[in-house]
Amino acid sequence: MTRLRSTNHGLLGAAIFWAAVSVAFLATPASASNAAALAKIAPGVAAQTALGGSSETLIVFSEQADLSGAANLPTKREKGYYVYNALRAVAERTQAPVRKMLQERGIPYQSFYGVNMIKVTASRDLLYELAAHDEVMRVEGNPRVRSSIPVLNLTIPTGPNLSNPGLATPVTGNIEWNVARVNAPQVWARGFHGEGMVVANADTGVQWDHIALKSHYRGWNGTTVNHSYSWHDATSQRSLVPIDPQFHGTFTMSEMVGDDGLGNQIGVAPGAKWIACRNMDNHGVGSPAQYIECFQFLMAPYPMGHPELANPAMAPDVINNSWDCPASEGCSLTTLQGIENAVAASGIFQSMAAGNSGPNCSTVSNTPAIYSSGVGVGATDSYNSIARFSSRGPITVDGSNRLKPELVAPGSNIRGAIPYLNMYQGYWSGTSMASPHVAAGVALLWQARPSFNGQIAATTKQLTKTAFPLTSTQSCGQFAGKAVPNAVFGYGLLDILKAVQTP
Repeated sequence: MTRLRSTNHGLLGAAIFWAAVSVAFLATPASASNAAALAKIAPGVAAQTALGGSSETLIVFSEQADLSGAANLPTKREKGYYVYNALRAVAERTQAPVRKMLQERGIPYQSFYGVNMIKVTASRDLLYELAAHDEVMRVEGNPRVRSSIPVLNLTIPTGPNLSNPGLATPVTGNIEWNVARVNAPQVWARGFHGEGMVVANADTGVQWDHIALKSHYRGWNGTTVNHSYSWHDATSQRSLVPIDPQFHGTFTMSEMVGDDGLGNQIGVAPGAKWIACRNMDNHGVGSPAQYIECFQFLMAPYPMGHPELANPAMAPDVINNSWDCPASEGCSLTTLQGIENAVAASGIFQSMAAGNSGPNCSTVSNTPAIYSSGVGVGATDSYNSIARFSSRGPITVDGSNRLKPELVAPGSNIRGAIPYLNMYQGYWSGTSMASPHVAAGVALLWQARPSFNGQIAATTKQLTKTAFPLTSTQSCGQFAGKAVPNAVFGYGLLDILKAVQTP
């Protein structure tokens, strides 16, 4: 993605451009309604449409569903239905006038309920008209966003010679060091492998029939495959079959459930089933609308192309988010907040990669990692030292100064599955690699301790109070590194055995 270099000349050019934008808007007949509408439109969207262009926009409505009633419901299933019905009811009622207008004019649009909004490609005049509706709170852009997932340089063998460094044929009797580090094998020894739990990722996709993943896919019954309710592609490709041209999603999924039965024990919860939603394309690029579409699918899965058949009972227990939506690429800090809150209210636990912008303080700065609706996860190496790249807290971009990350997990030199000839690759590093440990760890905890199922606050407290404490000489504001919790390690290293055993 092209990035602009700031120079004095460039700043002057920007000033001239924005002046032209302002003049173009002022050229529109002045009125109080136009002024009020313009105040709702994000500057970037205004710039794109000022000189006769159009922009893919998100029309966000003022009324968002009150989901507080879900907190008192006893089961995850009840929470899921409550949230789904509440969100849908508000969206149907408040979006009706705008939908009617768009339908009558034959203007294509996509309606969302997880965040009460409509996606539409609009000209300046249409934006004014949409923003003038009392029900509309703001008009935001829907930028193409490159997530800061690890950039890979993979050389795939073209023939039977598999001696390429980093690519490995199956080996026998190998529990990966990172899986052992969070004490997952000791939990397995007690009979808990994640059976009965469903984990998910929103990522670049998954190669569903990789030998490490196929038997764990919810859509596979051992004989036939049915991708309905277990897979969705929110990218423009709209693949009906789980795919992963980028490799990242397959790798992170394998860290959660991967086990091929041949000795490659790479997943923390190999007894769990998995489903997935593809929210980024081949290059790790997504958009806020794609991210929200995936969350809607995961809260209430449906057969591809048939959202009217959505069923909250098919939602996963846990979602891993090894991606981010950087403000530097035009992603608003607030756009994803509503959907993240809705996922948590549904009783679905979320693990979020803290980011790879370390080593400075307050570098956990991108959504969704900054949100309190999920647990932020930093990365450690095999010595339990913090990885240099791992983002630190506290959160300052929203002025909250909240603690992040809450936990750390292994994230340096990790081995996992890649979507090529049932193969594996080592030496992947990033908080993307750390976050799946926590997601899968929750699957083990919820199987072993069913009273935690769907209880997000209680689960988070259990994980943080049982973490292995780690400290640092680095001081980050109020969360100094020598104390616990701190803004480097949070409460410490994930310890699933202790979480399962501790009352």
